[in-house]
Amino acid sequence: MAIVSSAAAGSRATPRATIVQLRAPALTTAELEKEARALIASASVPVLVSSRCDVAMACDAAGVNLPESDVPVAAARMLLGARLIGRSVHSIGSAQAAESEGADYVIFGPVWGSATHPGTTPAGLAALAKVARSLSIPVLAIGGVSVERIAEVLASGAAGYAAIRLFE
Repeated sequence: MAIVSSAAAGSRATPRATIVQLRAPALTTAELEKEARALIASASVPVLVSSRCDVAMACDAAGVNLPESDVPVAAARMLLGARLIGRSVHSIGSAQAAESEGADYVIFGPVWGSATHPGTTPAGLAALAKVARSLSIPVLAIGGVSVERIAEVLASGAAGYAAIRLFE
């Protein structure tokens, strides 16, 4: 499960989730739907489902986050209407494409090395800043985000961050 959060620039406060993304690729569709319904019922923030427009619609989730290699944002928009649609991206070109297709936000990274994605080359803060400057939609950093790095993420121009281990 990935949790998306944002904080005031320079804040050292405990990170808090503003959106929860349910990412459970090993679950069957029925298991994912059950998990999503339970999470939506108990969450105090909007819940997104990773990669599954059908489950998001069935559970009345707030929206979806689509991996870069998933269905086009425009196709998801036709299904989901005004629900939130995000796209996880790894390059400025993919970020710009997601925005032009109608994504509400992008998650860019990995910014730093991450235990959840070993072997992936980190993009770095300069790349994050370049993506954030090039888009008019929110850009969230992912990959190796820690409490100590939140200020750097926000100083780069990102609207916030997405993390898994930060919230475990």
